Amino acid sequence: MKVKMLCRDPNDYVRETKKDIFKMPRNYDSSLHPLEVPREYSRALNSTKLERVFAKPFLDSLDGHKDGVHALCKHPNQLSVLLSGACDGEIKIWNLADRRCLQTYIAHDGFVRGICMNSSATMFLSCGNDKIIKHWNYEPWTKVKNPDAIQTIVGKTFYTSIDHHFRKPVYATSGERVDVWDINHLEPIKSYSWGVDSHYSVKFSPVEHNILASSAADRSIILYDIRQSVPMRKVVLAMSSNQICWNPLEAMIFTVANEDHNLYTFDMRKLESPLQVHKDHVGAVMSLDYSPTGKEFVSASYDKTIRIFEAKNGHSREVYHTKRMQHVMAIKWSLDNKYIISGSDEMNIRLWKAQAAEKLGLMKPREREQLEYGEKLKDKFKYFPQIKTIKRHRHLPRPVYNAIKENRIIKASKQRKEANRRAHSKPGAVPYVSEKKKAIVDEQELIHLKRNRRMVGRTIVTCKSKWK
Repeated sequence: MKVKMLCRDPNDYVRETKKDIFKMPRNYDSSLHPLEVPREYSRALNSTKLERVFAKPFLDSLDGHKDGVHALCKHPNQLSVLLSGACDGEIKIWNLADRRCLQTYIAHDGFVRGICMNSSATMFLSCGNDKIIKHWNYEPWTKVKNPDAIQTIVGKTFYTSIDHHFRKPVYATSGERVDVWDINHLEPIKSYSWGVDSHYSVKFSPVEHNILASSAADRSIILYDIRQSVPMRKVVLAMSSNQICWNPLEAMIFTVANEDHNLYTFDMRKLESPLQVHKDHVGAVMSLDYSPTGKEFVSASYDKTIRIFEAKNGHSREVYHTKRMQHVMAIKWSLDNKYIISGSDEMNIRLWKAQAAEKLGLMKPREREQLEYGEKLKDKFKYFPQIKTIKRHRHLPRPVYNAIKENRIIKASKQRKEANRRAHSKPGAVPYVSEKKKAIVDEQELIHLKRNRRMVGRTIVTCKSKWK
């Protein structure tokens, strides 16, 4: 005779101490839970709707400037400190936590074109339209009003941007040429030019510290190695670029903000084609900055909007705007990956959340687990039509909405025209050109040739173009 017995181990359901939670035995067999998927879909839909309900990204605005804010600089060590430069030559140091101005400097006559800090955060540098570079002691706690610069360098031409090396006491400026300066010298230690009358921006790589990139007025992007005496490579786009930003984690990747309303992500080893074209803006893109993770970046545009892009996605995941905000000229992403700071033409600095629906402050463990569970469900059902529509819907200003509508009509017309030309031409007469290569005009590289050992100091430089 067979006897069936139930045998249970007390360790499976008895608590070890009084403070432990009760152990709940569960069977995850799908046949026992026939309504599991519909229940999860309903929860994912509710979580998506709640995300849009609580999406309030705007936090605060900082007033105090008397002209448009065109330059911003983050403190390399302190999250709550921000430097801003305005069109009237004024520089302010802000405490973002207290929303107050710590110090004001009357720095330049005219626009402040660029601000940067050294790696040790003991001083900061500024340049402007008055052809002057100034070095300042970083002392926001001093009670002296309008302190003087510790060093002033008068240049021959105006400067458009400035950036400091991440390790060495070296900084670079752009103007009629790209100059590399030692912090203790009054003359540039190196100067670079490649048939260009002016450069708009210059930026050091945060990973490969000796690599430098600049955008020029002839629509080109030029790469430099400060250990060499001549530029390395150059790529010419269809329209000029306003600013360059390097990916903080991927050494070879950088993104440029272009006048054709797009952003282009390049690999410096393969400049013949961008890795990604980021579209959605309807005005010239003026500024951009990467998140500390390197997975996203934020862009500021002349169309009065701010957009957040994933680095590997061609369209933005978020758009920020207000009724009063005018042309956005400067943008920064905070080092804790939580906030975005923007400077615009109507004299305000605005503070935004990087995640529009994120709850700030402390959360209980159960609340955090519930939010994480909701994120997993939204990711699981993100391709379902209803959830996809709710998640991507955004209210836009009427001028931006109408411009997007018009751009769609223009794009469809161009595609129709090209298809008609291809249909009524010889096979191969109208080639297919990918969207990524349409913006690239030419790529050039400088080649160094040494004829023999006797010509040690003499180098012949030739320019090689990959496009015919």
